[in-house]
Amino acid sequence: MIAVHARTRIKICGLTREADLDAAVEAGADAIGFVFYPPSPRHVGVERAAQLASRLPPFVTPVGLFVNAALDDVAAACAAIPNLLLQFHGDETPAQCEQAARPYLRAARMAPGFDLLNFARQYAGLPHARAMLLDAHVEAYGGAGKVFDWSLVPPSVPCPVVLSGGLNAANVTDGVLRLRPWAVDVSSGVEAAKGVKDVVLMRQFCDAVREADARLADLDSAY
Repeated sequence: MIAVHARTRIKICGLTREADLDAAVEAGADAIGFVFYPPSPRHVGVERAAQLASRLPPFVTPVGLFVNAALDDVAAACAAIPNLLLQFHGDETPAQCEQAARPYLRAARMAPGFDLLNFARQYAGLPHARAMLLDAHVEAYGGAGKVFDWSLVPPSVPCPVVLSGGLNAANVTDGVLRLRPWAVDVSSGVEAAKGVKDVVLMRQFCDAVREADARLADLDSAY
């Protein structure tokens, strides 16, 4: 049987406004990210995030980004947004990520010398781990809109991969074609200003992902 490339899922992160959230869903986002890291210019409080998440239609997933947060803070967000998928972006250990007892993505900060396979193996098979989110390594937490060297990603990773780090409509097609990730994650690449999304850029980004999927489907069907 010919293997057909699955549709690449799209996460748009750093949403702070109702209009932006609605536009992201309309553009084709599968997941919407809320940043619960106070130093971030895209930070939203739990109550605000819950208000925004209440607008999401079925099958669009809210994702909460945490950086070295207290377990009580994670629990409060989960209580306010019952279907929240967690994203750990700091120095959390596998045990700390599992403490929340909720499905989560684990961010991996990609840099020369970083052993992604060893890092991913620590999470593969854990009850609540769902994927590795690959982001650029910068001094602060988060990728700061930087693209990392995609050649650092090995051909096979023992879990689904979410490609992040400096993605935009101009480069995401190439990223999907080269790495075939389960999903892609964008924030600054679709912004007019920090925390303010651009409707046109979000639409262009989603269209570029769909273009990559169509090209992969054509490639797969040729074999």
